[in-house]
Amino acid sequence: MNDTIFDEKVEETMLGPLWARSKYSQLYPELLNDLKAIDIIKNVDYDFSNIEDYLDEWRGLGLMARAKNFDIAIKKFIENHPSATFVNIGAGLDTTFYRIDNGTIKWYDLDLPSAISFRKTLLSESERNKFISKSALDYSWFDEIEYDLNNGIFFIAGGFVYYFKEDEISSLIIKMAKRFPRAEMIFDAISKLAIKVGNLRAKKAGEKELRFHFGVGNPMKIFPKWSPKIQILDWYTIWARTKIDPNWDKNSIAMIKKSERIKAGKIVHLKFLK
Repeated sequence: MNDTIFDEKVEETMLGPLWARSKYSQLYPELLNDLKAIDIIKNVDYDFSNIEDYLDEWRGLGLMARAKNFDIAIKKFIENHPSATFVNIGAGLDTTFYRIDNGTIKWYDLDLPSAISFRKTLLSESERNKFISKSALDYSWFDEIEYDLNNGIFFIAGGFVYYFKEDEISSLIIKMAKRFPRAEMIFDAISKLAIKVGNLRAKKAGEKELRFHFGVGNPMKIFPKWSPKIQILDWYTIWARTKIDPNWDKNSIAMIKKSERIKAGKIVHLKFLK
């Protein structure tokens, strides 16, 4: 890593998911094989001990399962839209582009200026992969997306919606639905119980403000009510379509099964109607 000074919390928050994808890709490549994450972590001079303490195996596997679910949806979209435009909201150090790139798509990674500055120390922009340094709630980023509606446009937002209040997310998605008709969007959400547990855990770790806000029970009772332009194409729990390997740590398997029973985490796939 170069000598640029960044906020330690920014680094840790961004490096955590990248580290998890690197570690568990090497252990369980059949779940997700993120070669770019492995390559980056291999060359980063950083003390990952705090991240390892916080991100235990079952949480790391959850990040892998989320990425796998996103990849499947993205690849299916690319089959029908090989020159589509993709926007990764709250991108952090996400490496989805490198896993799914078909050589013709256009991809934007959107995040706060501090996050994009850190991203640039480890990942480079290219002709088809641009970075946008703005808050997702600063809707002026809409104007920076170049796309052809006939080629398709698809938004992803991993680890994003639950960090904001419902009115902030509803406002964003309503405006996106109006601006990008026929677009699709996929993101993960967590339950209200998971929000409470996560905030208690963060408080014990010394955080003074609430980390999580927007909890989602049944997506059908929330998102379509925001606007007639918002349709739910699909939703399912994080592990519903991913096989659990009996060789994983027993505690990890137990936690995965428990979280599935209470529908703690889910994937939501929307379409914006004309």
